[in-house]
Amino acid sequence: MIRHIAEFAGACGRGLNTIRPKRTFGPAEVDPYFGYTTENEIVLRGRILSRRPNKPSKPAKETPSTWSNFKAMVALFNTRELDNIHIRCEGEETYTDEEGYFDLKLPRPAEITGWASFECYFNHQDTPAQLTALLTSSEAEYGVISDIDDTLIKTEAWSLLRNLWNSMTGNAESRLVFSDAVDLIGKLHDSVNPVFYVSSSPWNLHAFLSEIFERAGLIQGPKFLRDLGISKTKRMRDSHGNHKGRSIDTVLMANPDLTFILIGDTGQQDAHVYHDAILRHPERIRQVILRTPQASLDRSDTLWINKIMETGTPIYIGETYGPFLSA
Repeated sequence: MIRHIAEFAGACGRGLNTIRPKRTFGPAEVDPYFGYTTENEIVLRGRILSRRPNKPSKPAKETPSTWSNFKAMVALFNTRELDNIHIRCEGEETYTDEEGYFDLKLPRPAEITGWASFECYFNHQDTPAQLTALLTSSEAEYGVISDIDDTLIKTEAWSLLRNLWNSMTGNAESRLVFSDAVDLIGKLHDSVNPVFYVSSSPWNLHAFLSEIFERAGLIQGPKFLRDLGISKTKRMRDSHGNHKGRSIDTVLMANPDLTFILIGDTGQQDAHVYHDAILRHPERIRQVILRTPQASLDRSDTLWINKIMETGTPIYIGETYGPFLSA
């Protein structure tokens, strides 16, 4: 479903370029993503791009209009990604790829845990960009990997039309974050256990999602979003399930001493993806938690939920997380 949203937003942006081709992009800037750690490295992540200059702003309305929200969402996709940009930080360096993405790996100090910020420079810029990473604590009991859409935030991703409307016409203040999801993530985090987010939302929405998390009081964590590859020369290259599965693999390999709780919802293949992760990583998945955004389970959900049960992995399924929290 998110693929259709990004395609639609990208098409709108390209349409505006055609209608008003003389518009120029602004200076290069870093779109920072939350980094994470492996046993020996800090992985800093981000993307370098340029955006369309903003028009002089009118006095803000107390409640932005649907049209204003729509234009703001399209603007997130109306960017130019910059390749071969030199990134340097604390003696390490790398270059952006053809779509502006970069991963910069630093040696991991043993004595630092929690959130840490690093000053990084690109090309010949004198002003550093702040890149942030979560350094997993050795005191963590387990880790958490959670989906976002309809697991934490109401998007109704199981319905294409509803998902498009909710995603393209809302803003960070209007998005409904389930209060029990905030409680669940907070309880599982327990001030020390790392939380990672795996979603098919495109990387263009990283800052937007982080703002939603901040407003709702959701625990922040490294996000593994999807490269949709929207360009004139490139088509979609990854499916929803493959992306989530590989992201889970990345998190587990980065934290080999931790077991993980997987949180998702029915209606988006999460049960299937999580079952396959259990088989790929024996003894690493300690529990699965699934929200049911619809009243009943379809045949596919029931099939994969039963297969998870057959592995002996504990699983909770419910319309809310209340019973799990009170257990």
